[in-house]
Amino acid sequence: MFQSFDMISNPDEAIERVSRLRLLMAKRGVDAYLVPRADEHQGEYVPASAERLKWLTGFSGSAGLAAIATRDAAVFVDGRYTVQVAAECPGKIFEFPGLARAKLKDWLVANVRRGGVVGFDPWLHTAGEVLRLKAALEEHGLRVKAVPGNLVDKIWGADRPAPPSGAVVAQPVSLAGKSALDKIAELQTQLKAARQDAVVLTLPDSICWLLNIRGSDVPHNPVALAFAIVTVHGSKAELYIDPKKLSKEMRHSLEPAAKIHAPEKLEERLVALKHADKRVRVDGESAAYWITNLLVRSYVKGTDPCIALKAIKSPAEIRGARAAHVRDGLAVSRFLAWLETAAQSGPLDEIMAVKKLEEMRRDTGELKEISFDTISGSGANGAIVHYRVSEKTNRRIKQGELFLIDSGAQYADGTTDITRTVAIGKPSSEMRERFTAVLKGHIAIATAKFPTGTRGIDLDPFARRALWDLGLDYDHGTGHGVGSYLSVHEGPQSISRGGMAVLEPGMIISNEPGYYKEGAYGIRLENLVLVTAAEIPNGGDRKTMSFETLTLVPFDRTLIVAEKLSLQELSWLNDYHARVYDVHAATADAVTRAWLGKATAPIKA
Repeated sequence: MFQSFDMISNPDEAIERVSRLRLLMAKRGVDAYLVPRADEHQGEYVPASAERLKWLTGFSGSAGLAAIATRDAAVFVDGRYTVQVAAECPGKIFEFPGLARAKLKDWLVANVRRGGVVGFDPWLHTAGEVLRLKAALEEHGLRVKAVPGNLVDKIWGADRPAPPSGAVVAQPVSLAGKSALDKIAELQTQLKAARQDAVVLTLPDSICWLLNIRGSDVPHNPVALAFAIVTVHGSKAELYIDPKKLSKEMRHSLEPAAKIHAPEKLEERLVALKHADKRVRVDGESAAYWITNLLVRSYVKGTDPCIALKAIKSPAEIRGARAAHVRDGLAVSRFLAWLETAAQSGPLDEIMAVKKLEEMRRDTGELKEISFDTISGSGANGAIVHYRVSEKTNRRIKQGELFLIDSGAQYADGTTDITRTVAIGKPSSEMRERFTAVLKGHIAIATAKFPTGTRGIDLDPFARRALWDLGLDYDHGTGHGVGSYLSVHEGPQSISRGGMAVLEPGMIISNEPGYYKEGAYGIRLENLVLVTAAEIPNGGDRKTMSFETLTLVPFDRTLIVAEKLSLQELSWLNDYHARVYDVHAATADAVTRAWLGKATAPIKA
């Protein structure tokens, strides 16, 4: 199994660990200490050795931060995790303000004495974070101070996992679509145009994309943890990576595009660039404060140039994504066919569902990994947006309830992410009404036509309107970017209230509106879509784009109130289902083909 179901934490352990941390803080003269869910590379996902927030507090989500003061403590999370954080962390010692309702600054001002010191690890916070926090706190008489040597690591002890050292492998140009040398040349062109001498890359997925490599240092993300520098001179990048990750063959493969250095050499190289008065570009929103603080005057603000380049998929990556979704769509359809029978014939629980789905993806013969821990939520657990099933929380999948399963896979030719919500037995009228409202929002995005220059924030209301009409909403974004056999969450594109990046042809993005009734059920419907090339429609005068739906799995017909759908919405749904059947019928086994025939049958107006 790629996924474990171990217990996340013991509340008593969190209480004892925070007490030990406070003793160490007192010795260092620190009045509050920040513990983010981050590593030195500032990626969304981190290796086990960097799961400091989870070890200290019990919170297992992919985004969050703990603030530990002398007497009080809080865990800050966004709207995806408000239910989860309260379930996982001991309320005896932690507050859960929620990032939407209370800012870290306000909490620190209220809980740290004037003149007090707020400490942080300079490797675990971005330059942008630190500078904003300093500016906000200094006017209230608080000092923000970098503390060398992570304090959590000092109390973690011998049971802390070793840093990862997974082998690096090549991503063929036939799948990447561009050579590493061509990508490096693109970066150099940008640097020259901006009159910059070099760029420091810290995000593992950027580096793996640039050099056409993949790794296994982070669960579910095929990346190698490393740093890189690209200068305007020469054709090679500088790769700072643990040499144990590179076989002799891999070193030979990388030799035309990269000079290999040990990670310990990074500081020496940055100091040399600084002393040579070079203008060094660093993304202050993704690079560690340690790097920008070391470069000082040589540091030039600028976004990581790989982010925008890798977001627009090459023709080879688009072909791969389509192929991966056909393969994955059949595996998920097989699972749903099995689920329908299994839910009626005997005891079934959330963990059994996760194991069966992974088994069916393995049956494709192409599965490299899952793209994130499967969210398998029955009944009330489905209302926890990023629920992670464990042996402790595992719940029976019962008749009369909804079951939400959000999952994804990593294949060499593409990354998938799909959510389906299904009725187990007969659903209530309320469930059907709200499912249909979510489906209407999903269809609104799937069928949207929009002019060039449109941002995700412009489309986000399309997905929410039917819910708003009912006085309902959801507290997460409607869509995130997806990589090509890389991270399942990729920027800069998103469909959300903060989605300011312009959508461009070749971007892959999720379409996943939802609704969550705390304590009862959750609904989310997710497909991945590809932004199509801009063209002027007949009778129009502006170039317009749209979405091609990549995911190919039916929606649960028993949850759809047909009379609530317009003729256009019903037409899209029936066309989509017909396409799903046509793509899978020839290769599906007899049981799955029969199930597909029922699941994709036309719905009459």
